[in-house]
Amino acid sequence: MAISKTLIMSILYITLTLVLSSLAAAEDPDFYRYISPKSLGLKKKQLAHLHFYFHDINSGPKPTAVNIARAPTSNANTSFFGLLSMADDPLTVGPELGSKQIGKGQGLYGFADQNELGLVMLINMVFTEGKFNGSTLSLLGRNMILAAERELPIVGGSGVFRFARGYAHLRTNTLDTKTGNAVVEYNIYVFHY
Repeated sequence: MAISKTLIMSILYITLTLVLSSLAAAEDPDFYRYISPKSLGLKKKQLAHLHFYFHDINSGPKPTAVNIARAPTSNANTSFFGLLSMADDPLTVGPELGSKQIGKGQGLYGFADQNELGLVMLINMVFTEGKFNGSTLSLLGRNMILAAERELPIVGGSGVFRFARGYAHLRTNTLDTKTGNAVVEYNIYVFHY
């Protein structure tokens, strides 16, 4: 049984069209690729518990948190809505400012609730001591500062904390309502590799 030249040409045309269509529809291989976690040196995932104190000092000759923006209505509002602060707060082993410093809490927090004292916090915990020296954890979340206990999500990290996820449990240790100075106890539970 002889196959006609027209049939062969039609089959080749259809095959070539399908192949070229597939190539045109293929995703750009330079955009992404899947890799093995081992190629990045990632080992078994582990859960770490970190405990320290965050010192937010708004007064005195050397404050560690300063206001950087204020809405015209911030002072008239009991929740300070619209006030934005920048922080470079010490992290210490104990609640006393003179206890061993293990890092800094650096970032922004803004009063984001019109009715209550509620912050939105974007803070990087920058560790400068021990196993976590040079690593960071990033927190982003809502902090209702007058609540006895709060929880903020850990959204990432760097160094030892690459691919980190978890949460921070906060409890105010001391708060001076006249100065705004506060010491906050942090218990962080974080998964990392």
